[in-house]
Parts: sequence; C-alpha cells; structure tokens
Amino acid sequence: MSGTNAEPTTFRIDELAGLAETTVRNVRAYQDRGLIPPPQRLGRVGLYSSEHLARLRLISSMLDRGYSLSNIGELFEAWEQGHDIGELLGFEAALAAPWSTEAEVTLSLEELSERFGDLVQVDTLSEVEQLELFEFDGEQVRVKSPRLLEAGAALVAAGVTVPAVVGHALALRTDIERIAERFVDLVKAEIIDPLGEPIPTDELPRLTELVTRLRPLAEQVVDAELARAIDRQVRARLSETMDRLAAQAPTEDGRTEDGIEADLEFGQGQPAAS
Repeated sequence: MSGTNAEPTTFRIDELAGLAETTVRNVRAYQDRGLIPPPQRLGRVGLYSSEHLARLRLISSMLDRGYSLSNIGELFEAWEQGHDIGELLGFEAALAAPWSTEAEVTLSLEELSERFGDLVQVDTLSEVEQLELFEFDGEQVRVKSPRLLEAGAALVAAGVTVPAVVGHALALRTDIERIAERFVDLVKAEIIDPLGEPIPTDELPRLTELVTRLRPLAEQVVDAELARAIDRQVRARLSETMDRLAAQAPTEDGRTEDGIEADLEFGQGQPAAS
C-alpha cells in the first residue's frame, strides 16, 4: 500500500495549482500581477506555503463571483494598506479548509479487493462507483473515504446486498446534506447576515474562529441526536424480533411457547374430563 495523501505544508508550483484547482500558468500569471507573493526559493525550486494556497482559493472564489483580476488586485491593495490581509486570508482558509480529517489512500486493484471484500468485486464495481468514493488511475485506485467503504464492506459481509448498501448510502448522503445545510443556514442567518454590508473588518477574527468551531459543534450535535434516534428505533422496530425469539425458546418439556399456544388452541394439554 502506498502512503496517504495528506496535504504538506509547502508545495511545488504544480502541487499548489492542483490543490487550488487551477493551472500552473494561472499561478504564474497571478504572481506576475502581484496577486500572490513570490515563493520561497530552495536552490532552483520555488516552494509555496498554505498562505499562497489560501490566497489562490480566495482569487478563484472572487473570480467565480464576477470580480475581474484588476478588481481583485485593487481589493488586495486596499486591504494591505488599511487592514491586515492575513485576517481576510485566515477567514478564507477557514472556509476552504477540508472538513474531513480522513486521509485518502492509494491502493492497487488487488489491495482494493483484499481490503473491501465482496463490496468491490468485478461484478459489483459499477454499482459501488455511484458513491464516488474512489477513482481509478491506471492500475492504482485512489480511495477518498476508506471508512465509508469499510462500513459498506462490513454490511455486505454481514449479508446485506450490494444494491441495498449503495441505495441506502445515497439516501443517507441526501439526508446528511440537509443537516449540513441547516447548520450553515443557521450561522449565516443568525450571525453573518445581521452584520450587514460591508461586513466590519474587525469581525473577521471572530467569524474565522466561529467557522473553525462549527465542525466539532456540528459533529457533537449529530452524534448525540443519532445515538438517541437509533436507540428509539431499535426499541420500536426490533422489540417484535425479541418477542419472537423469546417465543422460540424451549420450555422444560422441550416445547416452545408457540407450540404450547398451538396445543392449547386445539385442545391439547387441557385437563381430562372427569
């Protein structure tokens, strides 16, 4: 198995462009315009930092919202003259940082089959690919969420069919999207929108801290509510199963409770008439 794909703290220009979802040509063009500072030099190699990455992501976000490169340059200049642009970049970094701490892994096809069993065999791969949890790269497979695939593999090993696992996973993803939307809408409506336009710059550190804290808060609430909901559903939906199991338990004479009830229904086991 090859190593994980955790983000390093410094990047070559091609690595930086890939993480920022842009091109090497764009990185150089932004640098020429002064939108990003030059890299640190290590010999002939330029090394970029997480601050470069945050600024590139901010530039991409602003371009998507309709700003021109000239507008962005003027905004950056104004910020650097009157405010700490690090605060703006810190907020952007908090927004753009991946919320999942799970590391991707790269496996061979054989390792993929060994690790995830019947879930990823040749005849099931087309169905599982709907979950978009892995990508093929020649003879290698990049697994985006090993934990989710491991959970699916455990369900399949327990007897759940692959179509059922995939179908429920997709439905669950839709439910989780609604939960995430509710959390983000809450923060936007109750905290960010009341600040008005333009957002006061002295609020950026507080907003950055809030975004950073939102993940553990959301996980805490979802974990607690999910545990309570599963507890309720197990009692409500599986109590009948427990009753059936209890009815199948043999008595001292070897009969089950169901058998005794059947005997009584047909008159067997009644006292003999005198």
